[in-house]
Amino acid sequence: MEERNSSGELLPVDLNTPDWGTNITAPNGRNHTGIPLCGIMFCTMIFLSLIIALVGLVGNAIVLWLLGFHMRRNGFSVYILNLAGADFLFLCFQIVHCIHIILDIFYSKTVDTPLFSFVVSNFSYLCGLSMLSAISIERSLSVMCPIWYRCRRPRHTSAVTCTLIWFLSLLLSLLEGKGCGLLFDGLGPDWCQTFDFITAAWLIVLFVVLLGSSLALMVTIFCGSHRIPVTRLFVTIMCTVLVFLFFGLPYGIYQFLLEWIENFDYVVPCDFYSVTLFLSCANSCANPVIYFLVGSIRHCRFQRNTLKLLLQRAMQDTLEEEECEEKSSSERSKEMKRV
Repeated sequence: MEERNSSGELLPVDLNTPDWGTNITAPNGRNHTGIPLCGIMFCTMIFLSLIIALVGLVGNAIVLWLLGFHMRRNGFSVYILNLAGADFLFLCFQIVHCIHIILDIFYSKTVDTPLFSFVVSNFSYLCGLSMLSAISIERSLSVMCPIWYRCRRPRHTSAVTCTLIWFLSLLLSLLEGKGCGLLFDGLGPDWCQTFDFITAAWLIVLFVVLLGSSLALMVTIFCGSHRIPVTRLFVTIMCTVLVFLFFGLPYGIYQFLLEWIENFDYVVPCDFYSVTLFLSCANSCANPVIYFLVGSIRHCRFQRNTLKLLLQRAMQDTLEEEECEEKSSSERSKEMKRV
């Protein structure tokens, strides 16, 4: 993680750990002298983040493999595919970052992390949040305007939206990286603060859109005049949004907002960055678990099936009764063909 002073200039990352309890300097430059619990907490969070990131990397790789090569995609599965790609990229950076910290702490082997890798981290985080906001908006439109959504929605809306999200997230990350000296020479502290302010404003807009569309969706389904059934797709989206609000959002708040508050790291009792790092890894790891968990529930019971079938069920917008009828009708047609 890059650190800046009040003028926006980058500060060097220093990790010194003579022992577990006396002197641990976190990536934000704060020295936990005389606070052994903070040092233990920091090391524990880094180790847990590495483990969870490795597990999440495998889970998102499975989702990418299934959606990319073995399943027929619809409007929502395109968003899920791109969200898994953003999470995969984010976890790759976090794994490298955690290994770098562990080597520096326990083996005194200083391995410089390329500064552009922080641009990749910001890029993947913004892209993931944007994808999640787009999923929530699209689902809200499909529920509140069903006729327009089915008849007049452009066919390639999901693909075009995802392309624009990748491009805009990359542009914002490159501008911030160039302004703050993460890509070649910086443009100066004023440009760094300007681009960081723009990125923070975009983060706030995405959060408001995500929260507003999710609340509108829940109100429409549970408090609307017409009864709208709760499908697996709705459960999948709501669980993903809730997990992000509790686990993924703190990282963005710290990275783009609290980092500019002078002496913030000295106000909190222990290092706050390692906690947000752990929560962000848990958020990216939780998404594949949500998909397979929701897909495994059938008639309020867990059933074992192939991962492909579980992923298909998690994105189905039909009721279980309709699924049973379709399955029974297909079985009858097969029996008729055999006869």
